[in-house]
Amino acid sequence: MAEPQPAPSGLADKVALSCCSDPEPCAKDFLLQQTMLRIKDPKKSLDFYTRVLVMTLLQKFDFPAIKFSLYFLAYEDKNGIPKDKDERTAWALSRKATLELTLNWGTEDDETQSYHSSNSDPRGFGHPGIAVPDVYSACKRFEELGVKFVKKPDDSKMKGLAFIQNPDGYWVEILNLNEITKII
Repeated sequence: MAEPQPAPSGLADKVALSCCSDPEPCAKDFLLQQTMLRIKDPKKSLDFYTRVLVMTLLQKFDFPAIKFSLYFLAYEDKNGIPKDKDERTAWALSRKATLELTLNWGTEDDETQSYHSSNSDPRGFGHPGIAVPDVYSACKRFEELGVKFVKKPDDSKMKGLAFIQNPDGYWVEILNLNEITKII
């Protein structure tokens, strides 16, 4: 009888590699620009992402005819944001891995409005992840700020990473890139 083989992982997984194709030359300038989350209350959400997660608001766009607003956030130096509106727009939309918060006007006043976080059935979108230098000190700060935790760093079998909730109930993973290899 053959001995059981360990489960493949990472890029050594031949099945995963067989599903991937090499990028085409026409895609050399493609980039993941944004992940969008719907929000109910921009005051609460902007406070959470700028004060708690210390992101920078890059640009806000209002669409009165369609009644919604977009807020683009990222980890960027405020001093590098162009002052000219057109330059700022082009710059903000060229940043890698921004977070787009979408406000459908009127939801902030609708007591029945809530968004499905996809972490309960039916499952779907998971969560954004934020890399920090020290998960434990970041979580201590989050506790002091009154942030709601889904998982603290020492809960469960996966030690050293945490999940917090934003004002709309979406989970945000907090991880340390240097330590995550010990977990995976």
